[in-house]
Amino acid sequence: MLTLRNPHSVLAALRTRPKDVQEVRAFSDSNTAWADVVKLAKENKVRVTQPTPSKGPKGQDAGKDGRVGGSEALVKERTGLSLEELFANAERKAGGKGLWLALDSLQDPHNVGAIFRTAAFFGVQGILLTQERSAPITGTTYDVASGGMEYVPFAMQINLVRGMESAKQMGLWTLGTSEHAPESLDTVKRDRAWLLILGNEEQGIRRLTEENCDMLCKIPAQGEVGSLNVSVAAGIFMSHLSR
Repeated sequence: MLTLRNPHSVLAALRTRPKDVQEVRAFSDSNTAWADVVKLAKENKVRVTQPTPSKGPKGQDAGKDGRVGGSEALVKERTGLSLEELFANAERKAGGKGLWLALDSLQDPHNVGAIFRTAAFFGVQGILLTQERSAPITGTTYDVASGGMEYVPFAMQINLVRGMESAKQMGLWTLGTSEHAPESLDTVKRDRAWLLILGNEEQGIRRLTEENCDMLCKIPAQGEVGSLNVSVAAGIFMSHLSR
């Protein structure tokens, strides 16, 4: 069970799977977004309670009313899909085009959440996640995604290369990202379905992952800084490939 503190994440869960929302704890003077959460929760017969105000530790600013903490909700985690379900009919979706993502060993749950939010914005078809050496999907991930976790299908896979092979069998092309790639993003054709692979914050995509990509590309730097945060880079790649 996850504890979510972003009202937009909770609203998305209530709209898509209200039975998985166990409880909403919201103060009576909550902001408009939490008021919407409470209203929708009651409509779906979800338990709504008001937290007991608590005092902060000595010397800590607990706010003008003496409270520590804020509104939150208890929500069940989403269940991931199988590889077959994630890439089902990929070749026929979006007229043979479309975009899927694969995250190769990302460590920061904030980056994962930000990528899910951007993926939901651009209509990404699904995300393949690695189980090992990767950040777990936590309440932080859901809150940073601001609802995006509810709208983008995903699958967890131990062996990323096996996931890439499955994607290829279903008609996708695999596109690796690397600041050392010879090709620019501008050269990537948008007339096909792509599985875009984004690598670890420090090391990038792994060697075996890179060797199994159909193509590698980069975002050419225009200034003195040669690299981008992975979630920022992901947004640029998604914007280009989803046009």
